[in-house]
Amino acid sequence: MPILEVSGLLLVAALGWFWLATIKARDAAMMACRRACDAEGLQFLDETVSVTSMRPERDDDGVLRLRRVYSFEYSDTGDNRRRGSIVMLGLRVILLNVGLRSVPDQRTLH
Repeated sequence: MPILEVSGLLLVAALGWFWLATIKARDAAMMACRRACDAEGLQFLDETVSVTSMRPERDDDGVLRLRRVYSFEYSDTGDNRRRGSIVMLGLRVILLNVGLRSVPDQRTLH
């Protein structure tokens, strides 16, 4: 096999691995967002996340992984859309931000 064919096969294999790893990370992020919204009594809108950034980073063991930041939308009242974000390192959740729920102030100010 000529070197060009071998290089082409390796490139296709690497792209396939990257695609599968990205789908697994996105599914893990969606599951974590869904669980967090359910725990806080929020609506996870559109049931999806969208990638904001992606870069290589080392984990605690020194292994090089992809750090992916996803954004998503949720609602606390059902009439609004708020933005949240989740940071994944490989398949592990590093940070999940659903913001603060706004609670109406019960005090009367005169």
